[in-house]
Amino acid sequence: MKKNLLVAAAMLSITGYSFAQNSATPPNQPAQTKSLQTLSIAGKTAGMKKNEGYFNFYYDEKDGKVFLEIPETMFEKEFLYVNAMPSGGGGAGDRGTVGGYRIVKFITVGPKIFLTLPNYDYRADTDNLEEKKSVAESFPQSIIWAFKPEVKENGKVLVDLTSFLLRDSQKSGERLGAVGFRPAAPGAVYRVDETRSAISIENTKSFPKNTEFEALLTFSGPGGNERSYFSGGPGTAPKAPDPNSVTLRNHHSFIELPDDKYQKREFDPRSGYNSMEYFDFAASIEQPIIKKYIRRWRLEKKNPNAEKSEAVKPIIYYVDRGAPAEIKKALIEGASWWNQAFETAGYINAFQVRELPEGADPMDIRYSIINWVHRPTRGYSNGIGIFDPRTGEIIKGQVTLGSMRERQDFLILQGLTQPYGDDKTAPQRAVDQAMARIRQLAAHEVGHTLGLYHNHMSSSNDRSSVTDYPFPKITLKKDGSIDISEAYTKGIGSYDKRSILWGYAEFKKGEDEKAGLEKIMQESIKQGQLFMFDLGVHPKSAHWDNSTNASGELLRLMEIRRQVLARFSEKAIPAGTPMATLEEVLVPLYLLHRYQILATSYLLGGMNYRYALRGDGQPVTEMLDPKEQQKALDAILMAISPAELAIPEKLIKSLPPYPIGYSKTQENFKGYTGLTFDPVGAAESLTGDCITLLLDPERSARLLEFNGRDATQPGLISVINKMNDQIWKSVPLPGYQGDLQSMVRKVYLKSLLGLAASTNASDNVRSTVIGEIDNLKNWMISQKNTTDAKLKGDVLFSILQISQFEADPDKFKPAPPLTMPAGSPI
Repeated sequence: MKKNLLVAAAMLSITGYSFAQNSATPPNQPAQTKSLQTLSIAGKTAGMKKNEGYFNFYYDEKDGKVFLEIPETMFEKEFLYVNAMPSGGGGAGDRGTVGGYRIVKFITVGPKIFLTLPNYDYRADTDNLEEKKSVAESFPQSIIWAFKPEVKENGKVLVDLTSFLLRDSQKSGERLGAVGFRPAAPGAVYRVDETRSAISIENTKSFPKNTEFEALLTFSGPGGNERSYFSGGPGTAPKAPDPNSVTLRNHHSFIELPDDKYQKREFDPRSGYNSMEYFDFAASIEQPIIKKYIRRWRLEKKNPNAEKSEAVKPIIYYVDRGAPAEIKKALIEGASWWNQAFETAGYINAFQVRELPEGADPMDIRYSIINWVHRPTRGYSNGIGIFDPRTGEIIKGQVTLGSMRERQDFLILQGLTQPYGDDKTAPQRAVDQAMARIRQLAAHEVGHTLGLYHNHMSSSNDRSSVTDYPFPKITLKKDGSIDISEAYTKGIGSYDKRSILWGYAEFKKGEDEKAGLEKIMQESIKQGQLFMFDLGVHPKSAHWDNSTNASGELLRLMEIRRQVLARFSEKAIPAGTPMATLEEVLVPLYLLHRYQILATSYLLGGMNYRYALRGDGQPVTEMLDPKEQQKALDAILMAISPAELAIPEKLIKSLPPYPIGYSKTQENFKGYTGLTFDPVGAAESLTGDCITLLLDPERSARLLEFNGRDATQPGLISVINKMNDQIWKSVPLPGYQGDLQSMVRKVYLKSLLGLAASTNASDNVRSTVIGEIDNLKNWMISQKNTTDAKLKGDVLFSILQISQFEADPDKFKPAPPLTMPAGSPI
């Protein structure tokens, strides 16, 4: 967070300077003293619409300007400034983007009024004013905007806020021209066109504790990037109707800061809470200079001495009135689960969820909101807690849930159950579980706004937390049918109760809070209620997975997948639907095990560890059982065997090209065969993902290191040899499975060459892989005279590829395999 605040401050400082130089009155022009003295605020704003609240402002409809009234009491008084993007380009990651939480204040310097950003990253927590002053003067502050007074009257000042609101405070122009995760080229940056930008007055309002401003910004740019941020591109959903002209909404909030009665709680990495931090130069030399505190709501018991008590001020969330009735009911129910956790922490009805009252405005800071929004494709939901950067106190929860998410859940369940047959109740069962996921998702995102991080240990601990990314729990009945009745859990998890207890427990006067919190933590550790946010190393911390035994669960899912694919039919889509759309249901079914493969890969070269503190009794690090790692490797290699990759012939024949009026999207498989469905291309995308996981540069380095320290651990060479044996040296297969076998060989070799050429891999990894490539090349040379046509072609092609690599390893760039359609979010 500290880094984000510094970046945001720097961005605003630079942007503010640029626009200030282009203000209506140049900075060097003498102040118009006469007009300031003779005009009154009432006279200047005559005919304008006045909006009263935390800050009063006036809207000049004729010129489209906003004038802000700064009372004398607000000079040198700090408040919270938040800017956000309430609308986006229809993408998954842009809408609701918050540009940071910044403490700001208005100051006067001569004839100018500055909006300045005090430097709260560096402080002195002391009553010594001289010590505080010393720290404040040691580090720079940022002036993010300069204003020219329009009118001064009885200590109040009127300023023109328009240019401040019409600037690109989110740096959206740079993202618009970006391609994927690469930044925009100099000529591809989009810039604000002020002639097509304006104040959005319908979303510019003032309330008792906050004032909200919104601008409609139009960005002009080249729009020529094939996959630019908003222009769409091949296989992606269209975003802006005209990629050369992208109009977004940019929001600015001025928010009253809370009083100083909030009690900060020290951060503990075992707790699962988000943190805020700063340098405290008043800390004694033996204490850490960086102070860390958790983010949480202020919650106090009416009766601090009671074991259970109502709260002085309960936490209340409000659900979007625009959500459909069934969705609204699910959102209220799911979010309300958190009250179970607060009950465990000693509160009575301290967490409540209601429908937003008619006439209430979601922009009012007094309302924590659960919004239901719409996008053309599924995207991540988010939960943002607006907090006081001085203390970590959360003052508003803002949850955004996308309406396409439940459709993806239904699609997965649709493929598994094929509900459009004789059983007319089957579709409703899938709908019911999709609603169960919405309830869980509401609880998940609200959890973030309570201060909690993701806990990916939950899936290996009986689904103990709603803060994990859950995959539906699916079972195969004895008759071969699929049971989805327990796809998602109901109610708050056991870990969630422990985390709320640790974060929100109130201690009686005289009690040792630090000792009390450690007691709670030790109880949680003994119960196995652990927090872990690791995606790649820890064997129990993965997302969209299930079970304590990752490789065993992978084999179980593969069996379910095998059974369902064998009988997959037109019953997966409603009557009257184009048969081509059967592919859209097939995609998540064919890739049903993709995230369990990911979870299983964490075992290979993985490490069991804890966020341990000295003296807390937890194990620190431990290498994994070599036998379990071998099982993981075997399971993943089984997943890319031709038998597992093959799609039944009957099913392939059921997938015609898309008819007129329909087209493929990013949710379809890519392929090489043009209009027709490409079963080998679908298999290539899955194969490429599996092999990329196994040959990850960091995993490869760990395999080398762990084997060097303990010879019983699987090493990089043994893993490569195992892959060589299964992929290259197994018996050649005929027909369709032979085509799949051939594809896997080439994907594997290119991945191996890519690892040898990767600058992300250590030199030890690269040299080891080069040696193994040479051994494989020698074996290939021995197979040149094979009578199997596919193997011979693969051998000759691969020897040529290796020769190209050997000629210039640093410049060798193997063609990547086809990529899978997006899996997340579910």
